[in-house]
Amino acid sequence: MATLGRDPERERRAAERSCGSCSHCCTVLRVDELGKRAGVDCVHQRGERGCGIYPTRPPICRGYRCLWRQGGLEDDERPDRTGGVVDLESAGIGLRLAIREVRRGAFEESSALQVIAERYRNEMPVRITDTERVMDPDRPFRVLLADGLEHRVAGERIDVYRDDLLIERRVLPWLERLVRRIGNHWRNHRLRWISERSRD
Repeated sequence: MATLGRDPERERRAAERSCGSCSHCCTVLRVDELGKRAGVDCVHQRGERGCGIYPTRPPICRGYRCLWRQGGLEDDERPDRTGGVVDLESAGIGLRLAIREVRRGAFEESSALQVIAERYRNEMPVRITDTERVMDPDRPFRVLLADGLEHRVAGERIDVYRDDLLIERRVLPWLERLVRRIGNHWRNHRLRWISERSRD
C-alpha cells in the first residue's frame, strides 16, 4: 500500500473518516498472520459490528488504510458503496491505482468505480482485479491507461484495446514468459511445501 503526499484538504478528510459499517478490506485482502487468503471473508468479521478481534487484530490490519480512508477519494466513494477496494500500489519505479472488485463484475456495475478509474488513468495505470481465483497466476485482470488504452491480461496473453475496440493481440516477450514460468514454478513448489507443513 502506498500513501498519499501531504495535502491539508485530504488530511482533513482522512482525519474525519472511519470504516463505519464497511469491512470489504476484510474480504478482499490477504492477512498472513491469520492464515486468511485474499478473496475470502475473514472469520472474525461480524457484519456491521465490524471486527470481532479489533483490540488484538494483527499489525497489518491496524496499519492498513484504503485510499478512501486516506482521504484520496470523495465522501460517497467508500468501498461498501462502490463495490471495490481502491489503493495506491508501488509498481516498479512508479505508482498504480489498484481496484479490487468485491465480486466479479463489480467494476462494470459501478459507475462510481468507473469515475474513479477515469479520474486517475491519465496519471497512472489503473489495475482492476476481482477476488476469484486469487491463487491462479493466469487469472485475468485489466489495466486502464491514458488515451483510452486498455490491456486485458490473461496469463501470457495481452489483448490491447483503444476505446473498447481490439487493436492488437500479443503474448509477453520470451524473457518475461521465462521469468514468469520460473516464478510460477517456485511459487507452486512453495505452496505445496506450506500445505504439507500445515497437515503435520
